[in-house]
Amino acid sequence: MSQKSELGKGLRALLSNINTETGVKTNPVSSTAINTVSVIPVAQIHTNKLQPRHVFEEELIKELSDSIKTYGIIQPLTVRKTNIDEYQIISGERRYRASLLAGLKEIPVYVRTANDNEMLEMALVENIQREDLNPIEIAISYQRLSDEYNYTQEELSSRVGKKRSTISNYVRLLKLPVEIQNAIKNKSLSMGHARVIAGVDDLMQQMQLFKDIQTKELSVRDAEKILQSYSRAKARKPVKPVPSATPGQIKLLEDRMSAFFGYKVHIARKQNGEGQIVIKFKDDRQLNDIFDRIED
Repeated sequence: MSQKSELGKGLRALLSNINTETGVKTNPVSSTAINTVSVIPVAQIHTNKLQPRHVFEEELIKELSDSIKTYGIIQPLTVRKTNIDEYQIISGERRYRASLLAGLKEIPVYVRTANDNEMLEMALVENIQREDLNPIEIAISYQRLSDEYNYTQEELSSRVGKKRSTISNYVRLLKLPVEIQNAIKNKSLSMGHARVIAGVDDLMQQMQLFKDIQTKELSVRDAEKILQSYSRAKARKPVKPVPSATPGQIKLLEDRMSAFFGYKVHIARKQNGEGQIVIKFKDDRQLNDIFDRIED
């Protein structure tokens, strides 16, 4: 089976669960226009707060807007009706933003019947299939599908037309430190490098490998060799305690936690790995702020 047909399989399976498709005239709604593209005012459309995509690159939106000015919208948005003359985007928010920038007053849409759960699932699956979603957004989409619908990775594989190993590789990215996730988002760290780092169990080794990849410009193959050396060292010394962290590694973790909480953090660690983390605050307001950050 070709990759293209695999990509479409999950989406087709999902959409087959939607009972009806209703086309809409600009005003009023036509209940007889089935499986048609309709044109509605941009002012009647609002975005979806459950949108899986969190990053919209302004330059790409501008490029799409320029294209829309020349050629119009080639692929209609998919929306659902939420009220009289009100529609919510299921997929196509990037096209919607570009249309606003292009100054369009009306845009073509498919109107689907979907409840909140169906809409979220459709939005997640549709976004996973897109090539311009960053790996962390894809990973979050997989995790949300798993959490919201209790899908196993096998069921997800069937649902979205992706290999189980591919889904697993993406979901593992969510266990990486924030700095590494941010590097993946801004494309300063490749998916190949990220997969290697995710294969490291120890947090400090993860951060050290990440630093080496960035500063020494290691290839994925070089990073894999380092990972293998970690595994060999672990196999040779299965009963010995974890080596003490270097002062540099401790400082790196302190800086990372300080940046997260917004307050000075001190880590005290003994040779055997035992230790404590101290977050310094001045008053109850700062203490409450720290708890709010933890809950978030």
